[in-house]
Amino acid sequence: MTGSVRRVGLLGGSFNPAHRGHRRVTLAAIRALRLDEAWWLVSPGNPLKDGADDMAPLAARLASAQRMARLAPIRATALEARLGTRYTVDTVRALKRRHPDTRFVWLMGADNLAQFHRWRDWRGVAREVAIAVIARPGYDRTALAGPAMGWLGRRRRPASRATGWTTWRLPALMLLRFRPDPTSATAIRAADPDWHRRLHQPDQPRN
Repeated sequence: MTGSVRRVGLLGGSFNPAHRGHRRVTLAAIRALRLDEAWWLVSPGNPLKDGADDMAPLAARLASAQRMARLAPIRATALEARLGTRYTVDTVRALKRRHPDTRFVWLMGADNLAQFHRWRDWRGVAREVAIAVIARPGYDRTALAGPAMGWLGRRRRPASRATGWTTWRLPALMLLRFRPDPTSATAIRAADPDWHRRLHQPDQPRN
């Protein structure tokens, strides 16, 4: 643990399924931001993806995330289902209330930054937690030219100072670039549409 305040990264998503790309980018973020651990927030349902025909049940997606997180400082959780929150802004605020001695940073890929302006109260999210955007080939240009970056661009901090994110005045955003991983959940589902049917029930989620 780093000092008396825990430093935790939050990575939300469908994890449909979780794969090595999720693990690799999370571990890279843990190192770059000097996190004590990262929490994967396996969403019970993404408001921007509602109605997706190939969305596996939450239990299967959580099980895949728990398997992928093994032996790493990563906690795969169904916290949003337990908290009863649907939107990121509500999840972040609930976690800050429940964990007052923890500092959270939101982790997102550049593909999510490109559509961040569509999230419920996205400016509210940025005022609650620092945001670390992880480059993704094919999305960076769109993300940097998007409406959200038009507002957040003035709050951008250099990646060279990423370890000091807990001291930054919010809103604050940094762009991190790691070696890209070509693994794709879409490709995994296309190659194996029944992947979720072979998973056992997940371990009991932890708070």
